[in-house]
Amino acid sequence: MTSFCRNLVALVFLVLPPMHSHFFTNAASASPPITRPQIIHMTDMGSEGQDDYDFNKEEYDTITAPPRMVSFPKMDLEPLLCEYDPCSENQVPCVALSEQIGCLCPGMSGANVRPHPPRIQALVPVSAGSDRGEIQVQCCAPSSVVSEYRIVVEGRDSEVPKFGDASRRGLVRSLEVGTKVCVVAVNNAGSSDPSEFSCKRYECRQSPVLTVMAWIIGGLFALPLLVCMKLMCMDIKKCRNDAFSSPSYCFHTGNNEVSYLFQQQR
Repeated sequence: MTSFCRNLVALVFLVLPPMHSHFFTNAASASPPITRPQIIHMTDMGSEGQDDYDFNKEEYDTITAPPRMVSFPKMDLEPLLCEYDPCSENQVPCVALSEQIGCLCPGMSGANVRPHPPRIQALVPVSAGSDRGEIQVQCCAPSSVVSEYRIVVEGRDSEVPKFGDASRRGLVRSLEVGTKVCVVAVNNAGSSDPSEFSCKRYECRQSPVLTVMAWIIGGLFALPLLVCMKLMCMDIKKCRNDAFSSPSYCFHTGNNEVSYLFQQQR
């Protein structure tokens, strides 16, 4: 009996440790892990930390001076405009002048935009040379890129004279007084629209020589007429003065008074 009890106790001691280990392993896997907060212990920084604190405080309390303003002499530079006359012929384009000299050109639209209408100056009849009898059309270039100019005459749709972009004048055949003439600018994007300043009606301009000749001829006719009127006025006054001294008969013919004096014999 005693040996049986001893064997039973020994068996219990042999089986108990594995069961205890298995029990605690299952319990650990079933419960979530416990996270403990990490505690950081701050130690005294000593004199080094105090020095940093004093430096920051000193920097904070220091009042910085405002930045120094340096003044430079003001230079009045006026923009240099290019010497470009839109009414002059065969001159260097303003864009080329700007690239060479660095001057400023008036604002110009590009070749991909329809040009602005040019400005017509005058319609001048040609009185000498091979173009005698024709009318010269003078104009000024617009602020646009132009490839050529065209002259549109009222009533002549089939006849459209042209001249180059560097030129400022073109020729048309003789015109009647009152005929409307327009100058149209053309480029790759199209042509300009007619406007008040790109069109003009032709007015006959007399030559100065003809004007002087007309005055001379008029003077030659007017001078004898003035002399005759003066003599007639003198005769009228004489007739009135003689009426008091001798019988006279005066006859009125229109606006002229003619006196005939007949003295009576006594």
